[in-house]
Amino acid sequence: MVAHSLVTNETFAWPTVGKYLFSMPVVRGVGWTLWLTVGSMAIAIILAVLLAVARRSTNPVLRRVSWVYIWFFRGTPIYTQLAFWGLISVLYPRLSLGVPFGPEFWVFETKDLFTASRAALLGLALNEAAYLAEIVRAGLESVDHGQNEAAKALGMKDGTILRRIVLPQAMRVIVPPTGNETISMLKTTSLVIAVPFTLELNFATNAIGNRTFQPVPLLIVAAIWYLAITSVLMVGQFYLERYYGKGFQPHGPVPAGPRGGRRQEAINAAHTTPDPGPTDDMGHPAGGGA
Repeated sequence: MVAHSLVTNETFAWPTVGKYLFSMPVVRGVGWTLWLTVGSMAIAIILAVLLAVARRSTNPVLRRVSWVYIWFFRGTPIYTQLAFWGLISVLYPRLSLGVPFGPEFWVFETKDLFTASRAALLGLALNEAAYLAEIVRAGLESVDHGQNEAAKALGMKDGTILRRIVLPQAMRVIVPPTGNETISMLKTTSLVIAVPFTLELNFATNAIGNRTFQPVPLLIVAAIWYLAITSVLMVGQFYLERYYGKGFQPHGPVPAGPRGGRRQEAINAAHTTPDPGPTDDMGHPAGGGA
């Protein structure tokens, strides 16, 4: 009945969906949505690793700075943060580099430095870094501390230990939630209207729907594109998880059937020590023999 209603309900306006599915504003919106997703996640991952390492640092200043950053960006709504990034040129019309409370060497107009696209990218990245930092920290803590001590005993430096020993093992824990955060970021880009940034997919389809007085088919267009991109990201996540999960996958049951049974018997025979029978006091088989 659901499938029948999708086909027969004229409100869905499937011809309109086909008309605008690959229209220039929609395809351009898809491109900007992908750019915001990839760019913000790349920046967020770098910041997240730094924040996670700072949380584990022995320096109390680094630990507190990292904690305050995560507390603030996780505790305030992303829409509110993006709205403030859109108002940054009003809050600070000029930015400068120089000596604090002293001479200025370079002066910038904030509205020229923070365009709508840059403000949207930075706002998404800074917010996402707070969530990814906790994911990375959990991944780093999942690695046995003995790995770190063994690497130090070999004379390796902390940076080398993190890069070559800890992070590769932590990726098994980090990759699955990071993939989920990437998919979530794809849909969070629809909130950059708060900046305001008006070229991403959701705004592009809403603008066409308002202009043509057909919001439903344009919502379907946006949903189709989001589903298509999400499906590709899920496939990539699957292969990344399988790659970093090598050596950690649990072994499933042996296949049923006569061939599986023979395979199980061979495995059992290979791992079973034959019973030597009764032995004498010297450990030799009873009944003679050297």
